[in-house]
Amino acid sequence: MGRSAAMVKIALASPPVVGTIDGALPWVEKFVAEAALREAAIVCFPEAYIPGLRGADFEVEAHDPARLRAARDRVCALAKEHEICVIMPMDWDSPDGILNAAFVISETGDVLGCQAKTQLAPAEDPFYVPGSGRAVFEAAGLRFGIAICHEGWRYPETVRWAAVRGAQIVFHPNLAGGVSGGQTVAAWGAKDSPYYEKAMICRSVENEIFFASVNYAVPYPEAATALIAPDGACLSHLPYGEPGVLIADIDPTAASGLYATRFAPERF
Repeated sequence: MGRSAAMVKIALASPPVVGTIDGALPWVEKFVAEAALREAAIVCFPEAYIPGLRGADFEVEAHDPARLRAARDRVCALAKEHEICVIMPMDWDSPDGILNAAFVISETGDVLGCQAKTQLAPAEDPFYVPGSGRAVFEAAGLRFGIAICHEGWRYPETVRWAAVRGAQIVFHPNLAGGVSGGQTVAAWGAKDSPYYEKAMICRSVENEIFFASVNYAVPYPEAATALIAPDGACLSHLPYGEPGVLIADIDPTAASGLYATRFAPERF
């Protein structure tokens, strides 16, 4: 069967924990270049990757707004150099505190917008402030939303919001697991593993869209970096705990959004 003209090649990058801007940027450079070399149109990184997720079981350097702006500029330059759209989750400054944000950067290096995490996990309250508002983006031949970690696991309305507004895929940068210890997963979707991979299936099936979940490569992963089809099938996932880039072709027209379009809150 020939490849559909509608196909879009996406990349999900799973680098290891570093906890510093200077440590994260070489991994971003490496995986942006690899994704572009493998002809992906868009690449997504894990939650708060620059410099690392605060409140987890590893050290993260002090918040530095000026260095973060310089880091984002570097990612914009990489996107332009390699002609690839980049979803870059990172710390960002606000008048109220640190936002857990994800920037969408076009293949020309322009910042198209940002989705800040609006639903924080309880453990994140000492480190971040919640953002406000949801967004749908159009880039790299896709209409998509972003739900960050806890939002995609426990607040399915964040994914529904994007799907109702025509998103064909929702990218889900996250951290599931840890560095110092925890439960590990023997096989994808195993019945005795943490619920996270089952939640990926739910987010796709309940909306009939693609769901792209992007985890760190941690020593004790509780979920894989994985791409889920609109029917809930796991199309591909990376090996647990190993740094790498998942590359996959998706047909955006396969995301009918049927169940999202039938959402009728006025009947509640």
